[in-house]
Parts: sequence; C-alpha cells; structure tokens
Amino acid sequence: MKDIAERRPERIVETAPAKINLALHVTGRRDDGYHLLDSLVTFAEDGDELAFETADTDSFRIVGRFGAALSGDDNLVLKARDLLRAALDECGQPHGAVSILLDKSLPIASGIGGGSADAAATLRGLLRLWKAELPAETLQQIAVQLGADVPMCLASTPLRARGIGETIETVAMPSVPLVLVNPLKPVSTPEIFRSLQRRDNDPIGEMDQSSSLSAWMQSLSALRNDLQPPAEALVPEIAEACDLLRQSLAGFVRMSGSGATCFGLYETEAAAMKAALALSAYRPNWYVLLTRTVQGESR
Repeated sequence: MKDIAERRPERIVETAPAKINLALHVTGRRDDGYHLLDSLVTFAEDGDELAFETADTDSFRIVGRFGAALSGDDNLVLKARDLLRAALDECGQPHGAVSILLDKSLPIASGIGGGSADAAATLRGLLRLWKAELPAETLQQIAVQLGADVPMCLASTPLRARGIGETIETVAMPSVPLVLVNPLKPVSTPEIFRSLQRRDNDPIGEMDQSSSLSAWMQSLSALRNDLQPPAEALVPEIAEACDLLRQSLAGFVRMSGSGATCFGLYETEAAAMKAALALSAYRPNWYVLLTRTVQGESR
C-alpha cells in the first residue's frame, strides 16, 4: 500500500483571479507602438482555476463555461509552461511532464486579464509542483515575455502599474464587495486604442489614503479609464451595464481594462448580493459575478 501511495501523482491547484482596473490612464506611446499606462489595479477573490498534476506525458485540457471558445494549441498556459522549463534548464533545476486542467470561468478578452492571469497562475503553480525556485528578476522577465499584464497578474495583489505594465508598486487597499458584469459582446482592444482622442493624458497622481471606505471610493471617481469612452462608442451595452450598476446603488462604477467587463464596488455584502441577484434576473444572458476584492498592503 505504501508503494502505491508513493506513486500517486502530485496535484497542485492555483486560482487565476480576475484583474480589475480601478483606473487606467493612457500617458503616452513608445516608438514600438506599445502604449504607456498608469493604472490602479486590484484583484477579485475569484477567477479561473488551474490544476497541475505530475504525469508520464504532457497534456492540456480546457473545461468550464467559456472553455469551448479557447484553443489549446497556442494558449498562454502552454507558453508559460515552456518558458518556465527553459529557465529551469538554464539553472539546472529539475522538472517533469505535467497534466494541466484549465477551468475557464472568466469571459474571454473581457478586460479582466483572463489569459494573463492563467499564464501567471501557471508560473506559480508549476514552481510549486516542481518545487523549484527562480530569482524574482528571472520570473519578471518571463512574465513580460508572456504579455504586458502578466507581471501584474503574477503579483495578484493591489498595485499601481506604470510603463506598459511592467513597473509595479504594491499599494494599500481595502477588501470590498464587488460585482462584475459583462454583456458578453466582443470588443476589439486594438480598435479602442486606435479610437483614442489623446495618448498623452495626465498620470494618476497621489492617491487618497483615507480609512473611510466611502471616501476612498469617492477618490476613485476623480480618476479615469481612458479606454472607456471609445469602448462605449463601439459597444453601447458597456454604458448600459454601468448604468445598471449605478442603479443598484454601487458606491463606485467603472469599466475594467478595455472592456467589456464593468464593475461595481459596494459598502456591504448585502447590497452587493442584492445587486447581483437583480442584475442576473434582469439580464439573464449576461455574465454576472458576485465576489470581493483582495486586501492590499503597501510595502
């Protein structure tokens, strides 16, 4: 019996939490076409889930509500796996074949970092599975290769991101009830950036560190998501989703990233639950998630 137990595959489960842009200021554009951003980011307690299990050969399977719309061939999860393996090879650390299962519960291309969060969770999960360690600088380099949002998702804690997203500073932030709403309408991020009227907007500036939850939410209202106006012009349902969240008495409402996911922050669990139930009943074909933001402490 002991021999059988020793041969049992090891299994690690890692959550890929939804990334929420509380503010997103477009402050410039580099010569290579990448836009410069100043973004205030938090993460939800919920998201996609990935399971990693030791195996004889590599495999990758996608399930979940939005799994059928994803391809398993060029998925960021596999790119993250392969880049991590290459880095471990360079420093002589062992790794093995792995079976990966992605439960895709976040909408695809929806402004909440789904693919980037999955890639970041893959890095975290495989390091745990293989009992490996890499210098923070090496992990950061891998994350940047995978995409501008991956370094943020690798941290998965409230932060301020600058540059193209690679310059990160953790920030203090409360954990609050959160409702995500997505009308499940496709939105083109490149088209949104092409529609921007300005690309040299003011940065975020100093943030209010008030201990009052209502005052903190009010301070967010002075900030912007510069991608929201062009996104609303392309997908009118985004404005409708925000209006419905305001009607549900959210303390703060905005679109995340390039959309089409919108969110409302609430002062109480009861208010958030009431809003989520009402929105689900009123728009049954939309995506609605009741969750919380994670707590954040500055360094």
